[in-house]
Amino acid sequence: MIIKSQKSWYTSENDVTPEKLYLNRRSFIAGTASLAVTASVGMGAGNAAFAKNDRILAPLPFRDSGYGTAEPRTPEEAVTSYNNFYEFGTGKSDPAENAWRLQPKPWSVKVEGHVSRPGIYDFEDLIDMAALEERIYRLRCVEAWSMVIPWIGVPLSSIIKKVGPTSGAKYVAFETLADKKQMPGVKSFFNVLDWPYREGLRMDEAMNDLTFIAVGLYGKELPNQNGAPLRLVVPWKYGFKSIKSIVRMNFVEGQPKTSWKKSAPSEYGFYSNVNPEVDHPRWSQKQERRIGEFGRRETMMFNGYGEEVAHLYADMDLRKNY
Repeated sequence: MIIKSQKSWYTSENDVTPEKLYLNRRSFIAGTASLAVTASVGMGAGNAAFAKNDRILAPLPFRDSGYGTAEPRTPEEAVTSYNNFYEFGTGKSDPAENAWRLQPKPWSVKVEGHVSRPGIYDFEDLIDMAALEERIYRLRCVEAWSMVIPWIGVPLSSIIKKVGPTSGAKYVAFETLADKKQMPGVKSFFNVLDWPYREGLRMDEAMNDLTFIAVGLYGKELPNQNGAPLRLVVPWKYGFKSIKSIVRMNFVEGQPKTSWKKSAPSEYGFYSNVNPEVDHPRWSQKQERRIGEFGRRETMMFNGYGEEVAHLYADMDLRKNY
């Protein structure tokens, strides 16, 4: 029997983190392999019959990248049950409850724009599974909470080099899958955003060695609610820049329109760098709450990655370019 109750570690913007972590109310059921379905650019799989929670997360081989932290890792059950993924609902537990509908295999990504090798790339052609590495990065969200997560994946730069950007590529724009059959939030009458979800990076940001395409965490494949089968991780920016379930990469000359900037331009800028000196209009960014901990800690500029990325913004006004 499932007992529904307020999650004991759920945090709103202004609450203190409670003592206990909320465990995912529905654990994945082992023993049934995911159904094979045909999809084009990650879409079209929603017609397949798919029992709830029957996806088995396979272990992933990886090497230690050397990108780590002495900070304790956030418990896995917290990382996989406390998520922002509005395509599956706006509540923090909604993605874990609803993302069983997502069919992450097979998966393709359309690459277009200013590249010498455009096309539709199968997941296996885009991601070099033999080169997977683990990186332990902090993820900082605008709502003043944060996590420390052991991601598994490859540098975004390795994918960019594979598709061959030309001189016209000044930015790379990303899009998330938007399939009403798989994503109940997309077909909601009260849509929060204009789907599909869109994000973007300047090319020098995308090529920075910290920028990462994750395909797993905690030694296993990415759970659906965490952005399976591949998501962007940009550790010095707020979490909403780390777009999930990517189906399109477009190399463009002009700054791409991004979902949250389009939805609320006074609150969410294109750059979205972690900056404790620039408050969100509805709350302070000076402190953050690590999920699973009591109290708050001081927010670090660029989420603590200033040594690696501050030079990217040396001549910019980071209050104006928030």
